[in-house]
Amino acid sequence: MQCFLEDSDKKQEEDSRVRNWVSDIREAVYNAEDIIDMFILNAQSLRRNFFLKCGFKKLINRYKVGKKIEALQLGLLDISNRREALGIKNIGEGRSRSAKNQMLQGLRRSSPHAEEHVVVGLEKEADELVNQLIGGDLRRRVISLVGMGGIGKTTLSKKVYNHRQVVECFPDCRAWAYVSPDCRPRDVYMQIIKQLVCTSTKDQQVLEMVEKLQEHELGDFLHEHLKEKRYLIVLDDVWSCRDWNCLAKVSSNDPDCLENVFPDGGNGSRLLLTTRDKDVALHADARSTPQEMQLLSKQKSWNLFCGKAFLDHVDADRYPPDLVQLGREMVDKCNGLPLAIVVLGGLLSRDMSHTEWRKVHDNINAYLAKEGSQTGVMTVLNLSYIDLPSYLKPCFLHLSLFPEDYVISTRKLFLLCIAEGFVLSAEQADQQSMKVTAEVYLNELINRNLIQVVRMSVNARVVECRVHDLMRELAIRKAKEQNFFRTHDIEDPLSSSTSNSSLFSSKCRRQSIYSDMERYASVEHNTPYLRSLLFFNLGHEICRFSQLDFIGKCFKVLRVLDLEGVKVESLPSIVGTLIHLRYLGLRHTGLKLLPLSIGNLRSLQTLDVNNLKQVPNVIWKIQNMRYLYMEGQKYDIPLKIDTLENLQVLSGITFKQWIQNNSSKLTCLGKLKLEGRYEQVEGVEFWKSIAKLRVLKSLYLKASEESSFPSLAMDCCLYLSKLDIKGHMQKLSESFQFPPNLSQLTLDSCRLDCDPMPILEKLPKLLTLRLRAESYLGTEMHVSANGFPQLKVLQLFELSKVIKLNIENGAIPWLMQLHCQFSTRISGVDKLSNLVEVKIVIDSMIPSFSPFARFLSTYRSRKYHLYWDHS
Repeated sequence: MQCFLEDSDKKQEEDSRVRNWVSDIREAVYNAEDIIDMFILNAQSLRRNFFLKCGFKKLINRYKVGKKIEALQLGLLDISNRREALGIKNIGEGRSRSAKNQMLQGLRRSSPHAEEHVVVGLEKEADELVNQLIGGDLRRRVISLVGMGGIGKTTLSKKVYNHRQVVECFPDCRAWAYVSPDCRPRDVYMQIIKQLVCTSTKDQQVLEMVEKLQEHELGDFLHEHLKEKRYLIVLDDVWSCRDWNCLAKVSSNDPDCLENVFPDGGNGSRLLLTTRDKDVALHADARSTPQEMQLLSKQKSWNLFCGKAFLDHVDADRYPPDLVQLGREMVDKCNGLPLAIVVLGGLLSRDMSHTEWRKVHDNINAYLAKEGSQTGVMTVLNLSYIDLPSYLKPCFLHLSLFPEDYVISTRKLFLLCIAEGFVLSAEQADQQSMKVTAEVYLNELINRNLIQVVRMSVNARVVECRVHDLMRELAIRKAKEQNFFRTHDIEDPLSSSTSNSSLFSSKCRRQSIYSDMERYASVEHNTPYLRSLLFFNLGHEICRFSQLDFIGKCFKVLRVLDLEGVKVESLPSIVGTLIHLRYLGLRHTGLKLLPLSIGNLRSLQTLDVNNLKQVPNVIWKIQNMRYLYMEGQKYDIPLKIDTLENLQVLSGITFKQWIQNNSSKLTCLGKLKLEGRYEQVEGVEFWKSIAKLRVLKSLYLKASEESSFPSLAMDCCLYLSKLDIKGHMQKLSESFQFPPNLSQLTLDSCRLDCDPMPILEKLPKLLTLRLRAESYLGTEMHVSANGFPQLKVLQLFELSKVIKLNIENGAIPWLMQLHCQFSTRISGVDKLSNLVEVKIVIDSMIPSFSPFARFLSTYRSRKYHLYWDHS
């Protein structure tokens, strides 16, 4: 059934009959899940009953399940029969375009000569694009504009296509073709041929001849026509790498083959692609850097809105202040998306009354969601959802659970998606690769411009992300259609006059609670098959629970429970009855103790909690545990964890607790964070226990304030690539004592007296070095010639006493990123030929102008990017 849903997903967007029928299939899938989960739950509860009574109840339980399965089978038979009665063909049969799809493509298709009269904020982008089209090498290049739907890719392309310099550079061979989501190479070829070949009446015979050709013959015809010419062809709205291959007739084995429809004559020919997917741009031309379009700033958004709403283009200050205020609030809601701003401005320009503007203001999402020639924002964005492969759709819908403008931790997002069952490795048994797969999914959604990156790590991995407001609105609409989730926030209170059924469907699978939690706990819940319950404390009034029994009583098949940030006095023991629970988030809740019943959560994969007085010594029972976070324990009592053979991440165990376990049994552990007093363990024994972890890649050591690290002999850790050490170090280890394959090293608060560079520069495979928070107390550091042979990133933060860094000629030859403080003078920067980014942290007390100006002149003449961070 699940495979069928995947196959029919795109088809249902075009046919309402298929949509209703697929909804019935989805309901059957939900029913099947519910029957199985409830059977397991009942079977587990019967184990604790008296033997004879238990046996009798088992028979009754099995009989009831059998009846439910029979009813499910009859329902599926009825669904199958109704498919024939409704005249629904096999899913995927044929590729006829629906009326809705044709209408949408008609709206998207436009003449390249019909430029927008009001274009704001694209001047710099247009100049850069023009330079790429008319300059550079003579090879045929594919230049791509990448961005989310409605961000202005087509608008910018039109502006550049009609630019005087571009017209002069390609005077006789310029064409524009709209590709569309259901790419049809023949249609695209004909669009181009009509513009390049059939330009006069005498060419009509040629056109008639060409129209009779087959698709592959049209491609050959176009290739021959372009072979000796310098051409510019715009392919607007290319959706996938497969579409590009079909259009260009590119072989997957040889993308530069001579049979390419768009030949490389070595004469400066160009193709300009617009696409929502960065992977398409890189696939079309790996040697060209895609131009990624950005959302408009607040001021540019307002300027664009004024140009559309106030048609005479006069200063907006001449309009009534009430309209200006409403306008600014609505523009903020568009969050910099040009299409939404243009649609909004055009809508409001028809009626300048306060009543009309207020009506639109109060229902802005409804107006932006309307389809048609004037208002089709959601329709355009929906194309991105339709184009998603089936494995990405639930991941995208899951983003709708988070509040508006919420900054999402990717670590948490990965773990939630894994717990939900959205992430599957090539083999489901290969649990080790699930987090890697989840990261691949995230990057694909980012490349498709459905998610925005907020913060990246030093090794270019996404740490935080968010979803554009309108994309979130799209996800919410789709999620509600599928009973995927429901939300409750402060604007939709749980009043006594509201029926329970209108709040949440009984088949709703996920709920997201943004506020008013105490009232939510007090109402009668009618969602017994709920799988995920997430709470968000957004800084409104603090809600405290003394008991959370209702969760265990009402949601017995729960898989995800996230209480992060909610003040919870205690966790009731009934939580231990949630045997299907896979994710339990208790970070920043104020909890001090966990109930012993937590050891009964046999399906639990992730436990995320911090600042407990002590962790109960029952964790060893949860043998399905994969990700265990428990930083900040107050009491260092024994904790058995060596039975957790599936454990991949362990964060927060103390040095003493660790050494009491047999580490050789933790065969899947890839990331380990230890904290506490290092003196409580014997050094050689400790490092031998670490060396037994054959898949360990990342190790974090944090010493308590009253503790310190001696010189550490870590050379036995052959597989370790990332090492973080936080806390006082009596002496830095010699270079030969570090792990031989170390590529990333962070030293934090180490308070070293001697310059660490002479030792660290000898680490042969080090790529990233971060020295932070008084890790060195001296005033100067020196890197000798040939030091750091592979280092690419060097960060020096909060080293208040360091005033000088000397880099000898030949040192750090591959350095690309240098981050340091304003107070640190660096000599030898001009010798770093591969440096592309310098980030300077300036204290809140900005220095006097003269030295500041001299400092600027030292760096701004270089070829790399210079960033200023006012801390």
